[in-house]
Amino acid sequence: MTQMLPAISIASYVSAFAASPLAAFGALAPWALAARAESIVRELLAALPAGEFMRSEEIAIHPTATVEPGAILKGPLILGPGCFVAAGAYLRGGNWVAANCALGPGVELKSSFVFSGATLAHFNFVGDSLLGEGVNLEAGSILCNCRNERPNKEINVRLGVEFHGTDTEKFGALIGDRCRIGANTVLAPGTLLPPNTIVGRMELLDQELLAGREGG
Repeated sequence: MTQMLPAISIASYVSAFAASPLAAFGALAPWALAARAESIVRELLAALPAGEFMRSEEIAIHPTATVEPGAILKGPLILGPGCFVAAGAYLRGGNWVAANCALGPGVELKSSFVFSGATLAHFNFVGDSLLGEGVNLEAGSILCNCRNERPNKEINVRLGVEFHGTDTEKFGALIGDRCRIGANTVLAPGTLLPPNTIVGRMELLDQELLAGREGG
């Protein structure tokens, strides 16, 4: 049974959030932030200092970022200083990527916010999510964003031992600073990981199932 959802402080998962351009949207739940990714990134694009980024329509790339030929970038998008985007990466649906992040070959990033120093190694899918500083996704790890296995697709989240509905059908994960996600791991929709969490290789982490088991 779902409970009334308390406020979630994104800053308690991502320490840089309060000092970032996203702080203006701090009243939003993480899934609401992801749901508004396109419009939020457009607002951030409009506020960028003139001349600081290379601009092409709704895409802004810092001059120190590297984008290999063969990467597909769709706006709205902000790609920060020192970032690397490999050939075969696919960015779509409104993304904000802070400094010194790496998106390897075969990575798909959709409607997400990625803080500095995060690495998406190779062949990752990250949808409708927030990733904190220094997060590392090993090859093949997936952040799912939709409950397509059941008629009721509402995403639920687990806080402590309680289970909460979000009134949304698209949300991947809120991944705290310095989390490590092992190769070929799957994080089910609605995952909330506090900073420094390690998820082993080849695991399925479904916090909704955990809440159901612990609730009897």
